[in-house]
Amino acid sequence: MSVFVIDGHPLMREAVGALIRRLGQAVTVIELDRLATVAHAVNAQGMPELICLELVLSDTHGVSGVRELRQQFPDTPIVVLTAAAAKDYEDLAMEAGANAFIQKSASAGEIANALRAFLNEEPGAEGLAPPEKLSKRQKQLLNLLDKGMSNRDIAESLQISEHTVKVHLWRLFRRLNVKSRSQASHLARTQGLL
Repeated sequence: MSVFVIDGHPLMREAVGALIRRLGQAVTVIELDRLATVAHAVNAQGMPELICLELVLSDTHGVSGVRELRQQFPDTPIVVLTAAAAKDYEDLAMEAGANAFIQKSASAGEIANALRAFLNEEPGAEGLAPPEKLSKRQKQLLNLLDKGMSNRDIAESLQISEHTVKVHLWRLFRRLNVKSRSQASHLARTQGLL
């Protein structure tokens, strides 16, 4: 698996790269300091299967980098790992196409858990899964989504972090081949997954 870590701070790049290498068995980490180096990295290393992105770089600021990467890599998960305040950027980043938003101030365990879910994605997991192929957690999520619960409410109900909820939802949506909460709920009701 190829992972691009894009962060302007060398120490953070190295730390995130080291964490990813520790979490993934066969992971190649490509450390980049700005978005302008992505095209060269793709030519040299191939397409990324996961992108970890800091929002503040020398050649971009805010969610414009997320939008640019989403256009270049429509199917590649983008994890925003940033020092930027969640209250200012989380919703914007998710709307721009990020799959997860993690603040650098989160604990190492919380960051590792969020990244682990993306690194352990099973190939071929996409597409409609029969009910018996859904995990217990995925069935719980479907029930909570059907009740109209927010990510915060789901996190409290399951006693996990909001970051972990977002990662679980991303994987569930991929498994069901849907793009939204309402599509997941509708599919769950019509296919007898609830």
